[in-house]
Amino acid sequence: MRLDPDEVTKILEIVRETAGPDAEVRLFGSRLDDSARGGDVDLLLSLPRPVQRPAVLATRLEACISRALGGRKVDVVLEAPNLRRTSIHEHARRTGVRL
Repeated sequence: MRLDPDEVTKILEIVRETAGPDAEVRLFGSRLDDSARGGDVDLLLSLPRPVQRPAVLATRLEACISRALGGRKVDVVLEAPNLRRTSIHEHARRTGVRL
């Protein structure tokens, strides 16, 4: 995994402050490949409760985490009971690593 412990801590703090303490975060995508270089940070954020205004939440998380990681590009995929699941959710669940 190409995130250091400090970056993981920052991500988890931001998620808890923004989305609540019950959020589960998984890293998936190219940042899991230790032999790769570059790439954005792909995160699956799973919540056990419905999310109001999911686009606002995802955008806010992307911006805050990006700033905390020195401007690195961040993509957040939300998973909640009221949101439609797609193949990206399945891929992130299957291949992702919980932070």
